[in-house]
Amino acid sequence: MLAGVGNKASDYNDEDVNTVQLFANLIWRVVRYQRSRKTIERERLRLQTILKTSSDGIHILDSEGTLVEANDAFLKMLGLDQSAIGRLHISVWNTQDSWETLKARFDALINHQGTLVLETRHRRRDGVALDVEVSTRAIKIEGKDYIYAASRDISDRKHTEEQLRVAATAMESQEGTVISDAAGIILRVNQAFAEITGYSVDEAVGKSTSLLRSGRHDNAFYAALWHSINSTGTWKGEIWNRRKNGEIYPEWLTITAVKAADGTVTHYVGTFSDITKRKEAEDQINELAFYDPLTHLPNRRLLVDRLSQALAASIRNEREGALLFVDLDNFKKVNDTHGHDQGDLLLREVARRLTTSFRGVDTVARIGGDEFVVVLADLSGDPEEAAAQAESVGQKILAILGQPYQITGNVFRSTPSIGITLFGEQRGNIDELMKQADIAMYQAKAAGRNALRFFDPELQETMKARASLEADLHHGIQEGEILLHYQPQVDGVGRLMGAEALVRWRHPERGLVSPAEFIPLAEETGLILAIGDYVLETGCRQLVAWANRAETAHITLSVNVSARQFRQPNFVDQVLGVVNRTGVNPRRLKLELTESMLVEDIPEIIAKMMALKSRGISFSLDDFGTGYSSLAYLKRLPLDQLKIDQSFVRDVLSDPNDAAIAKTIVSLAQSLGLDCIAEGVETAEQREFLADSGCHAYQGYFFSRPLPLEAFDAYAMQT
Repeated sequence: MLAGVGNKASDYNDEDVNTVQLFANLIWRVVRYQRSRKTIERERLRLQTILKTSSDGIHILDSEGTLVEANDAFLKMLGLDQSAIGRLHISVWNTQDSWETLKARFDALINHQGTLVLETRHRRRDGVALDVEVSTRAIKIEGKDYIYAASRDISDRKHTEEQLRVAATAMESQEGTVISDAAGIILRVNQAFAEITGYSVDEAVGKSTSLLRSGRHDNAFYAALWHSINSTGTWKGEIWNRRKNGEIYPEWLTITAVKAADGTVTHYVGTFSDITKRKEAEDQINELAFYDPLTHLPNRRLLVDRLSQALAASIRNEREGALLFVDLDNFKKVNDTHGHDQGDLLLREVARRLTTSFRGVDTVARIGGDEFVVVLADLSGDPEEAAAQAESVGQKILAILGQPYQITGNVFRSTPSIGITLFGEQRGNIDELMKQADIAMYQAKAAGRNALRFFDPELQETMKARASLEADLHHGIQEGEILLHYQPQVDGVGRLMGAEALVRWRHPERGLVSPAEFIPLAEETGLILAIGDYVLETGCRQLVAWANRAETAHITLSVNVSARQFRQPNFVDQVLGVVNRTGVNPRRLKLELTESMLVEDIPEIIAKMMALKSRGISFSLDDFGTGYSSLAYLKRLPLDQLKIDQSFVRDVLSDPNDAAIAKTIVSLAQSLGLDCIAEGVETAEQREFLADSGCHAYQGYFFSRPLPLEAFDAYAMQT
């Protein structure tokens, strides 16, 4: 039709023009439609290319937040597959904002056709959270509103920023901080670094971190340190470094490797603190826990540890070892006469002499008082040779400790007694070894002091029996097994004038135990104090009972007082307390003292005796003539009676010396105005000799053995 119109010869009328215009418009529309289809296709292809090739996670959401399109990068980022498209809602992977917040954000973008870039967090399908940066804008597709978004994983960047923040904070902290490159060249330090090390920022930057090495650690230490950093990325621990002034100091150091995305180390960050004061405190605690504060020698606790090591080494190396127990002789006299300060100085000098005389593998310890222990390790494997080596060391100790001590202008002499035991068969029993050496030491003292003795198994059995007896005695005192017997004392015509209270122990299994067996043990262990209290209290109560009967009202009771008991500061108060408590007539109570008690501190002894004598209590000197007798002190003591010891009475008829001593004692008593009594009188001939010599009071088996209370009362009735 258009061709026909165009070939028309005559002019175009309006109808022709309208027809042409109609067809022209139709053709334009067809052409424009074809062009639009091509444009849309190009846009679709371009969008698909972008979706496929972009490294960002591109995704499109409808206005209600449903995922309508996403590229592979986005799906991979969240661990999803194509099945999520068209079904998954944004609230599933966006963990930072609520849907209400997101909806408000979408509406604002759509209404203003704007863009928005923000940081948020996406949650993967496996639950791992990712830091992301999201660029969003509103778009229209076929007239509908959509949100176009591109998510970029910024986890590495956030981690780096966090490290930088930490590093920045560290640079301002009180801990020293140093940052170096991968080669160990210092790049940056903080003020605390400068204060601790003495190196300024300018002096440290550009130098190697080995600038601080102290030289105290070997190559193996640094090899282990770098192995830890290379395998785990970090190392922490104590290390000794050197300050600028050369001072070596301890620090607590943490080294962390900083790595790039590909895993290569880019930097090292070290943070450290000076732990000098902490180490000093630890050393002080260690000193208090394991060393004697006076001599700085190992104490008992550390000795046990060293001895355990020596025992283990002895077994491992098949070598012998020895334990030497060293005790100073008469050290108490130094303290008592010169004071504890001088005694302490003496102990320090003993420790110095011992420590300078032994090998590094040996141990010298002080376990208390004047007691030292030496552990000899790595002796000969042959027991006899090992014993000879130990004896040689012991003789050396006797020599070095026996030399005079010059202390603050004074000269002291103190010898040691040494007990030795070899490890032998007791390698696993430290307590047993200590006991053996202790027993041997006491054997050395018994041999006269300034001597050494090896442990004797037979002596150990004796000591075990003694220990058993001590335990039984302690139990016996508590259980009332201690009792009194009374031995009559008579005048010249055989009339009862008094009695001596003699302690007895009735053991439930052994029967009556001899006083000669348990009294020395009680003296040594201190149990004599409890026994002495019992004897005095029981004796006074018995005196009260006798005072109420005519046949016994006149008698006196002699009670033995031990040296340990008499030396107690409150002895006078104890005796007077018993007197007041029992109501006894103090004039009927006589306390017997021994000569050995009267050697030291005479003024104090006299003061105690006078205090008791003023209350009516009398005193008898027991065993007179057997100890250190001096008229100089004898005439000063407020005594009432001398007792001739039975050792002189026994042979008074056959030994002229004993006879002369007995007569002298009687004469001495008479010259001092004292009564005199003889103990141990067993025959009429002995009594007659004593009577002829002027002694008219007796005690002994000739008259009566010590009697239980009932038998004594019967004896009193007969006489």
